[in-house]
Amino acid sequence: MVKHQPLQVYERQLCLSCITGIYGCRWKRYQRSHDDTTKWELLWSFILLFTFCLLLVWFYFWWEAHNDYSEFNWFLYNRSGEWSDGTVPILATTAAGFTYISFLMVLALCHIALRQQLNLHWLHKATGPFLHIGALAAVTALSWIVAGQVARTEKTKFQVVVMVLYLSVLLGLYVVPVYITSPCIMDPTTLRTRPNVIGHHGAPMLAPENTLWSFQRALQMNVTGFETDVVVSLDGVPFLMHDRTLRRTTDIGKVFPDRQMEEASFFNWTDLQQLNAGQWFLKNDPFWTVHTLSSNEKHLIANQSVCSLEQLLKLASYHNSSVIFRLSRPPLEHPRYQSWINDTLQAVQQSGVPQSLVMWTPDEYRAQVRQLAPGLVQASVEKLSPQTLHQHGIRRLLLRYNQASTQEIRDYSESQINLTLYTVNEPWLYSVLWCSGVSSVSSEAPNILKKVPYPICFWLLLTGRTTTDIMLSAAVRRSSRDINVMKEKLIFSEVSNGVGSAEELLGLYESAVARRRRQHSVFPSFLFSQVCSVLHYLTDSLTD
Repeated sequence: MVKHQPLQVYERQLCLSCITGIYGCRWKRYQRSHDDTTKWELLWSFILLFTFCLLLVWFYFWWEAHNDYSEFNWFLYNRSGEWSDGTVPILATTAAGFTYISFLMVLALCHIALRQQLNLHWLHKATGPFLHIGALAAVTALSWIVAGQVARTEKTKFQVVVMVLYLSVLLGLYVVPVYITSPCIMDPTTLRTRPNVIGHHGAPMLAPENTLWSFQRALQMNVTGFETDVVVSLDGVPFLMHDRTLRRTTDIGKVFPDRQMEEASFFNWTDLQQLNAGQWFLKNDPFWTVHTLSSNEKHLIANQSVCSLEQLLKLASYHNSSVIFRLSRPPLEHPRYQSWINDTLQAVQQSGVPQSLVMWTPDEYRAQVRQLAPGLVQASVEKLSPQTLHQHGIRRLLLRYNQASTQEIRDYSESQINLTLYTVNEPWLYSVLWCSGVSSVSSEAPNILKKVPYPICFWLLLTGRTTTDIMLSAAVRRSSRDINVMKEKLIFSEVSNGVGSAEELLGLYESAVARRRRQHSVFPSFLFSQVCSVLHYLTDSLTD
């Protein structure tokens, strides 16, 4: 009697087919295997992981470097002569590569979870190589996979090794923050007053740099002063210009096409006044902000001209704002090579600005300058010790933000040296420098820093202080009338945000006072309030 074998019915496994097909081009059932992964494939898996870590670090680097994008673009301009946003292709390719590698990592983890043999396709091996493992979130997400592998293995030693290794990595990630130092991990009562914001070339995100309209826009953003670069023209008129040539920020290619490569200082003031210094901003849109401008603002920008130092000083004098500028000495063959200091001092005197508002930075002929204009505030752009600065009678220092450590910032402050750090555009960097005790920062984005009334940092995490507490802390040394005014501002600002009624918030205010007096740490309440604070900041940014 013939026995018939029943037909074997296979279930469709679409999910598994997609996972193995995309990862290793094994779309058929017979191509899959539950065997142990070969050493060669394990090596490629480690290369994939290493590439993921490298790309993650690269992505983090460019995210943190957002404050310096404009300087990077200016560096590219000096090399190529063409103005463009060089960060866009870098960020685009980084994002594409990171997405691709992350997708392969997810597929590899799915293989492990489904106990499928790893077999990365040759195409992925060729294009895969690209940073720090997705830190705590990624390691925690791996826990169920690790637990499953340990539970299925029969070797005790292997179980112990895997568990010890995994727990060591996890513990390390939890312990690392303990060893992280930050100026914002501090006693909130020692937080100093908000650093003044100085307009670096005005407000170049809202108007063309070094134009009168740019400085006027900066004043609207509550800046306390201006920082700029000064060049002396062929006929002895100091004017504002950052670049060596006029190609980037004027229409010299249209007015004087045969003089595009000449240095800016070899033009006389009459020729400079013929140039338009605003149309390039509307055309190139260097900060992607032109679409936010009104038609009236675009009209004003399109008619901007090169600004002289005297014009800027008159504007600063009218608004009682300080001015700090770097003065470039003309080349040796320039007719004003010897008289550049006198030409600049003459412009200062003709403007009628109080000398106490002008910061003088050139080291050349400083003694002569003190005799001719004793009221000028002596400043330096060279990093010197507080003792050396005092010996030379210098009371103000202008440095790049990465040139001074937290301790050095505090040393300068204790020595009565007014330190200004440039160029600070990001709220997080401004917050860190605020916690460090810096007195002022120079920024291309005063419109952004205007929305930072308190440090946007994680120092609140260790103190349990909320946004309300910060406002109350600022009121500790004020009169009762000022405290009541602050209370009203706090209540109405929160009511306008839909938090609750005035009575409810008054109760919150009183409870906040009691909490401040008790000085205890409340981690969950902080976390909630800090998230709300950040969301409130982002909402303000989007609405503006």
